[in-house]
Amino acid sequence: MPDRIRLDGKVAVVTGAAGVIGTATIRLLAERGARVVAVDRRELDLQGAIKDLPAAAQALAVTADVTDENEVAEYVRAAVDKFGAIDVFYNNAGIEGDVAPITRYSLEAFRRVLDVNVVGVFLGLKHVLPVMLKQNKGSIINTASIAGLIGSPEVAVYSASKHAVIGLTKSAALECSTTNVRVNCVCPGLIDSRMLSAIIQGRNPGNAPTPNDKIVERIPARRLGQASEVASIVAFLASDEASYVSGSAYTVDGGRTAS
Repeated sequence: MPDRIRLDGKVAVVTGAAGVIGTATIRLLAERGARVVAVDRRELDLQGAIKDLPAAAQALAVTADVTDENEVAEYVRAAVDKFGAIDVFYNNAGIEGDVAPITRYSLEAFRRVLDVNVVGVFLGLKHVLPVMLKQNKGSIINTASIAGLIGSPEVAVYSASKHAVIGLTKSAALECSTTNVRVNCVCPGLIDSRMLSAIIQGRNPGNAPTPNDKIVERIPARRLGQASEVASIVAFLASDEASYVSGSAYTVDGGRTAS
């Protein structure tokens, strides 16, 4: 009987592949047998992420800006030209933006967050979906956040963008409901990462870093999450084990949004 969690031979495109969650995900997908197309706008960091993949992994690195439609179309074309298909799409690239109350948030900074976090996700869906619909198979996983489920002070714009990602996810899932293409999203909580550090520092400018024990007091699991734990949910949603799962938002937050 085949191991349905395996991804042998599947082609997985991952944006934001040089970030902590993206890097953990391309590594796990490759370990489970996927051929990986790693996409990021930071070329040197992207090459470093690719070097950490298993020696036997088949991988392609594509430098691209997810807010540029031509570059999005190009990474999709590069994946199909190299491997002939796209079976898994982890639509992951995102930024936290400025950490500031709405009254002090610039319109330019607001538009930048929405451009990366919403337009980038939309463009990925727009260009990957035709490939998957033609194949009549595929799994798309978008990166949302628990900030897309609840409000949070001083990151209102980030929160708004992630609410939008969940809306895109559910709508895309319904548009694909009569096909074998599934669309879901993951909602990470407080993950040990550069982004979390930036948000904490932004909320406490000029002050000593907030001790971890103060941060984890708000998490029922009493610890920060790890990027590998997000990657595990992405790999599950990418696999045949999740064949009846679509339109869902999976929280990976140690129980933070349970109450």
